[in-house]
Amino acid sequence: MSQSKPLISVIMPCYNSAHVIETTIGNLYQQTFMSFELIVVDDGSSDNSLDILQKLATQYQNLQIISQQNKGPGPARNSGLKAATAEFIAFLDSDDSWHPEFLAKLYQKLTKNPDCVIAYCGWQNLGLSAEQCQPYIPPDYQENDKFAVLLRSCPWPIHAALTRKSAIDQVMGFNENWLTAEDFDMWARIAMFANIVRVPEVLAYYHHQQGEQISGNRLRAILNHWGVQNGLLRDFPVITKTLGKAKTDLLTKGQLLQRAYEFYWKNDLPSAHHLFRKSLGIGYFGLKDLKYILPSLLPLTLYQTLVKHMRG
Repeated sequence: MSQSKPLISVIMPCYNSAHVIETTIGNLYQQTFMSFELIVVDDGSSDNSLDILQKLATQYQNLQIISQQNKGPGPARNSGLKAATAEFIAFLDSDDSWHPEFLAKLYQKLTKNPDCVIAYCGWQNLGLSAEQCQPYIPPDYQENDKFAVLLRSCPWPIHAALTRKSAIDQVMGFNENWLTAEDFDMWARIAMFANIVRVPEVLAYYHHQQGEQISGNRLRAILNHWGVQNGLLRDFPVITKTLGKAKTDLLTKGQLLQRAYEFYWKNDLPSAHHLFRKSLGIGYFGLKDLKYILPSLLPLTLYQTLVKHMRG
């Protein structure tokens, strides 16, 4: 790798990743575009991740290690951003991977479109059912109701984009108040009011691990997602003005109610109870929903007993 200033800073948070970190970094250094620095932030790992990283730093050029107390992925990425020296930023988690041409193709797309601040690509899930692991190429969000897309959900995985550092700095990186959905918040704040460009190829791979997303974590993620949406609407009234109140409510409050039903039918009654109550509190429901919402006024144990009785 050239010793000149790198064009891209790759930021990788690492927490107890000793079983995968060597493979992940080895794969990263197979990129065809090699003008990058890798900044790995060990986020208080309790395994031997840091020892492995220190060994790898002697094998690979432009590999910087930052060690900090455990704070979560958002603060870890912010630490990496502070150390980054390149004009462009890419994020890669310690258990995910890229196609060898990921950096080359996204860098080329951004440099050919100087008015754009983010280049994003397609991705593929790995480690789930065959149906859930189909390659996915997202639409051209720049041309297709961008406000609605960005308000609804995170438009791409954290590692399926290349971003100008100046755009990330403008929104002050990741909001460390969010333990989840911090990437959703940052991408939306950048992309809603700037141009983005698509690379219509699958170049990022999301490796799902066993044991992910237990029910408590899923509920927390949904509530954080809801919080991010409310923050966006509070800070940018133009979103509601552009989309209209009905569509805005459908994308936010409607999504919350939908998640309540999903928990209900999957028999995660504590989470359903919480979200039905929340939907009742914000006043977003129809007559047909009352059968499911009103019982949530009961204490959880009585609610669970009633639902089981209703189901026979």
